[in-house]
Amino acid sequence: MLLLRLRVKFMMSIGCFQRNLCAASSPLVPVRPPSPMETHLWYILPDEVKSSKLLNRYFELLSPCEKEKVFRMHGDQLQQRTLLARTLVRTTIARYQTNSHVHPRSFKFKKNIYGKPEVEWQDLEDWHLPPLHFNLSHTSSLIACGVTVNSPIGIDVEEKQRKLRNNVLRFARRYFSPYEVELLAAISDPEYQRQEFIKLWTLKEAYVKALGRGFSAAPFKTFTIRFRAAMERAIHLSGHRDSEAFDIVVDSIDDPENLTNNWQFALLELASSHYAAICVEKDGTTGGKGTLPMKLTVRRTIPYLEDECVSGTAAVVAISGMT
Repeated sequence: MLLLRLRVKFMMSIGCFQRNLCAASSPLVPVRPPSPMETHLWYILPDEVKSSKLLNRYFELLSPCEKEKVFRMHGDQLQQRTLLARTLVRTTIARYQTNSHVHPRSFKFKKNIYGKPEVEWQDLEDWHLPPLHFNLSHTSSLIACGVTVNSPIGIDVEEKQRKLRNNVLRFARRYFSPYEVELLAAISDPEYQRQEFIKLWTLKEAYVKALGRGFSAAPFKTFTIRFRAAMERAIHLSGHRDSEAFDIVVDSIDDPENLTNNWQFALLELASSHYAAICVEKDGTTGGKGTLPMKLTVRRTIPYLEDECVSGTAAVVAISGMT
């Protein structure tokens, strides 16, 4: 039914309807861009978006190619999720303006050689801010977009109750490094083991997406996520709430002595239902002297309807690496 409604909407004249809807809806609230080493995370809960008029408005923000992608999805849920994902990216980036106004519909996107999407900033004559980096991740029940300035970013969200088809260790041996498999094998409680697997997966996924090279160019088995200091003996992230208790670092399987400190991680529980991992390239001004917690601002949104800063609430629970 969603496909039919959007297709009819796409084919008919909508000028009068758009004017009425714009008058009845809230505008996008401008937001100050992230400062260096600050990250903004926006998320939508699809189940909260119930207005067909609002979905139609979102649809009109999309490019022809994006609209066709929505049409190709099978079933209402996939169509809505695809629509909301593209809407979240466009409306989020459009908020970061001060002396000019760029409509969310105006953005054009390209992909790097590995398929990571980027904004074609040179095509925006009215954009006077440093280029923003963004990354998108979604499940069936949550869609998130991370934003930084001048720092590549990768994010991943996974449902806390995600079920694995295979045995956890069998799955881990297929994708994880021996060190990570050993850490998981040391956890006797099956439920904790499953949760720690999901957390490791989100961290590895976020790192690969921050690199911008994709899974095929950076397979999970070629690097290890390590938890330094307090967490060296075992992962057991579930019981930790001190975000400065340990650092998350990456080392290459080819050079295990080289712990990569170029990237900063944050791991958190989001909306009580998801684990979220964020990976950003460090600011060179820190000089490599330790790792400061990531400054993170999290907002729940329904674009053109409501925004809520949820940082410091029960919707955002720090596990590691954030303030």
